[in-house]
Amino acid sequence: MVPPPRDSWFGLSTLEISFNTPRNRENPFPFLLLFSPCLSPQCVISFEVLSFIPLFWVQAGVNLVAELVGLTLGPRGRNVILQNKYGPPKIVNDGETVLKEIELEDPLENVGVKLVRQAGARTNELAGDGSTTSVVLAHGLISEGVKVVAAGVNPVQVSRGIVKTAKALVTELKKMSREVEDDELVHVAAVSAGNDHVVGSMIADALRQVGRRGVVTIEKGKCRQSSLQIVEGMQFDRGYLSSYFVNDRKKMTVEFHNCKLLLVDKKITNPKDMFKIMDSAVKEKYPILVVAEGIEQEALAPLIRNKLRGVLKVAAIKAPAFGERKSHCLDDIAILTGGTVIRDDVGLTLEKATKEVLGTAAKVVITKNSTLIVTDGSTRKAVEERVSQIRGLVKNTDENFQQKILYERIARLSGGIAILQVGAQTQVELKDKQLRVEDALNATKAAIEEGVVVGGGCSLLRLSTKVDCIKEYLDNEEQKIGAEIFKKALSYPARQIAKNAGVNGSVVVEKVLSSNIMNYGYNAARYCYEDLLAAGIMDPTKVVRCSLEHAASVATTFLSSDAVVVDIKEVELPVRMPMPIRKPLRKPGIPQAGMPLIV
Repeated sequence: MVPPPRDSWFGLSTLEISFNTPRNRENPFPFLLLFSPCLSPQCVISFEVLSFIPLFWVQAGVNLVAELVGLTLGPRGRNVILQNKYGPPKIVNDGETVLKEIELEDPLENVGVKLVRQAGARTNELAGDGSTTSVVLAHGLISEGVKVVAAGVNPVQVSRGIVKTAKALVTELKKMSREVEDDELVHVAAVSAGNDHVVGSMIADALRQVGRRGVVTIEKGKCRQSSLQIVEGMQFDRGYLSSYFVNDRKKMTVEFHNCKLLLVDKKITNPKDMFKIMDSAVKEKYPILVVAEGIEQEALAPLIRNKLRGVLKVAAIKAPAFGERKSHCLDDIAILTGGTVIRDDVGLTLEKATKEVLGTAAKVVITKNSTLIVTDGSTRKAVEERVSQIRGLVKNTDENFQQKILYERIARLSGGIAILQVGAQTQVELKDKQLRVEDALNATKAAIEEGVVVGGGCSLLRLSTKVDCIKEYLDNEEQKIGAEIFKKALSYPARQIAKNAGVNGSVVVEKVLSSNIMNYGYNAARYCYEDLLAAGIMDPTKVVRCSLEHAASVATTFLSSDAVVVDIKEVELPVRMPMPIRKPLRKPGIPQAGMPLIV
């Protein structure tokens, strides 16, 4: 028997579903459809239906997303064209961007899209890359898991087996990882940018100049060629106090050019104290950033109100650090920007302050969690003197913790900011190139943070050989089935990379696993088998780890679900127009009543 079509489910005003028939290995498809003869909109149709049948349609959405996003995986991955309502179409090779644009008409399939989207989005949020790998891996776990759940295996125990296997695989992955060398950064960036070695060289050069922990930003260039620029600046972990300050809704950031900075070493409670400074900002039309120990809601509200009215370009953040360190950080910002910190203990109050105490920045970028201040380099001499003073303090300090704080201040002041200006011929090419550079930069930072493993899906294939040992520590046979599901799913990314290169994925997986050399794998860019690490094909450990964890999380959520609740589609019945009433025609020569007689 076949379940009723989805359109008939959602065309009803009321729907009652009951799951009373037991499901077991002998009778895996026990469903009976009972239809009411009533055809009115108020009718109730009762089903006794296999509870995971609706999940097949959810899985159809998962399959569609994995197939679409999987096209971008690997060096031979294809581009995807995305419709743009307000401009030219986007042509991208970034899985995260494709994921955001997918929206299906069918509500059940759309649930599957939103489910796997969480795996890709979370991986991209933490590691900056790897959303495509997460989706493909989650698709593998769900596809293999549905088969065993349909056969009657307990989905709860299977899910526990997947979770335990994921934790054990992460431990094995860390053993395989190693620290990335300086000359390997270019390879990590190039692989993430789709084997674009020009982008890889630019990012590696930027990190070489500003240091591994330095700040690198990406901007739209004004010419066809991409370029690298090193400027003076500072970044610290403090975001805007209210999202109402955001002026770039797409990125959810605040961005000011030629901005003034008001530095206050106390909590601002009275809005009237800032009136003089803000009035000057309104008259001279310059943006202003308020950096203070804290701002009460009573003082913050007028700033938000005037910003929303368009009267004032303003944003507010808390000063970095706490206590004495906070005062030192404010002094560092003042020296960098050429401003003065307002303190009551030196006789300078906020209500009497004028625009002369304000610092100046060429550019300020504020996100939810960080602030970036870029200067024009006019205060370089003062910054160098400040750095030499701090170095003198380091020599006179014996405590390791205090020395660490001082070194952080030196790095914050002396470390420049690298700006990658991405250039392209057209707006469509610029968008695609900018996304590639962002992925490459995020992957390089992730590699610096947790190291690298062999790329090309080879690390996941090597992890699959560890699953048999992990099974011995699981509690029962059903959890071991969950581990076996994970083992099969680990080959999905490598198969997809081979498929995009036009090669049989099963043959590639079998040949790679037949070798005991850990770094031996398939290079899809050159269509050959070789030592992938020696060829410069490597993935950041953090990206692979996040992909494993988030794919397992999404898959266990799917497999342990037994029903789906979605909104009922409202079916609009066609409105029948009333027939027009025709007036009777007057016979010629016979006047109607009330009409004048013409003689």
